[in-house]
Amino acid sequence: MNVYDFDGTIYHGDSTIDFYLYCLIRRPKIIFCLPRQLGGTLAYALGKCDKTRWKESFFCFLTQIDDLHTEVCDFWDQHEKKIREWYLDQKQETDVIISASPAFLLWEICRRLKVRHLIASQVDEKGRFSGKNCYGKQKAAYFGERFPQNSIDCFYSDSVSDQPMARLAAAAYLVDGERICQWPFEGGKK
Repeated sequence: MNVYDFDGTIYHGDSTIDFYLYCLIRRPKIIFCLPRQLGGTLAYALGKCDKTRWKESFFCFLTQIDDLHTEVCDFWDQHEKKIREWYLDQKQETDVIISASPAFLLWEICRRLKVRHLIASQVDEKGRFSGKNCYGKQKAAYFGERFPQNSIDCFYSDSVSDQPMARLAAAAYLVDGERICQWPFEGGKK
């Protein structure tokens, strides 16, 4: 089984930020969420909240979207082209996409790519998390819960924050745009 980070790895950019900007253009009233978003950012920067709570303050804009599913589908109609060509050339139905981005945003692109396995942050239509942000060590924990008996053949990510996932893989690769190189390993299976 091959496992892929999403943003910056198989998707050119950050899908959460792209979705926010897409929504902001279509629904300018979400700008009124900015004070709460900035307050959450300040609290996170000062160490007064964790990343999950900070992201909840960011996702408060979801309360301004009437039909989230339609908005997500429309978003992917325009942004599906940002899936990297190298991934399209090698993708398989057994792939696992693992991401800190919210599952509600990624399920549709996984469906379009015919990828059956997604592990992502669980965020509801009000912007609330159920569980922890799927990032760093938490990605490896979520993977172990979902696939306790499976081993990872290849893992791909654009971020060394995914070192816990890379350590689980027989081979790991660091992605920089279209360039893919061996993971700069410390410990793990290498």
